[in-house]
Amino acid sequence: MLDPAANHEFPPIPSKRYFTIGEVSDLCAVKPHVLRYWEQEFPQLKPVKRRGNRRYYQRHDVVLIRQIRLLLYVEGFTIGGARSKLALQHPAPEELERQQAIETLISELEDVLAMLDEEE
Repeated sequence: MLDPAANHEFPPIPSKRYFTIGEVSDLCAVKPHVLRYWEQEFPQLKPVKRRGNRRYYQRHDVVLIRQIRLLLYVEGFTIGGARSKLALQHPAPEELERQQAIETLISELEDVLAMLDEEE
């Protein structure tokens, strides 16, 4: 997770719902083109896109970007290493949906098995 001790170098995150790429760039000390690149490399980073394909980041995205920056620039991780570490901490939305579907399927199969056991 983001180290609170290292957080002193960043300005506080304002209490807004959405942030533009320029605002996030200033909040995280990362250039906008780097943010766009990280969106391709880290599946957990999915800003909302609206009219004209404009990106709008939410608070959790800003926290995630700060964590990515910490891993890459301070701790010296490679992109692949940071991606692997974050995958354990923040599964991608597709992975969460897949995991929930599997858990639902297992539960339903256990119910069917219980009904079959009752009929015997």
